Amino acid sequence: MTRPVHAPGVFSAMEVAASGLSAQRGRMNVIASNLANARTTKTEDGTPYKRLDPVFQATKVNGASFDPVLRSVTKVELKEVRADQTQGQMVYEPGHPDANAQGYVEYPNVNVVTEMVNLMTASRAYEAGVTSIESVKGMAKAALKIGQ
Repeated sequence: MTRPVHAPGVFSAMEVAASGLSAQRGRMNVIASNLANARTTKTEDGTPYKRLDPVFQATKVNGASFDPVLRSVTKVELKEVRADQTQGQMVYEPGHPDANAQGYVEYPNVNVVTEMVNLMTASRAYEAGVTSIESVKGMAKAALKIGQ
């Protein structure tokens, strides 16, 4: 017995858009952490702060599917946050308390310009998600008026 194919409705569209908002909010939190620690040369474990990267995952929305050509409706989730293991910049500062024997201090592997670009991208994606939710709400209201 085959399962019927359900057309995605307003709630599926809202669920997908809301998942995008949640994922971008998580991404912005990670970026904020990176920016806040851009000059942290010593963490609890004695090493410089390591830049964090958000990892997203697409998951299928239950019971919602389009035409087989378009596959299925998926939402996005922040799966995990990974530390970037690249080495930070070595700066010659012999008077710094965290300087090594040669007088170099390892600063975090955070590029402030890159993080700001990432923050702007996440912000625009968040705004796009809000716009899509507003569009879905407008379509739902228009559909309800048709039945009156």
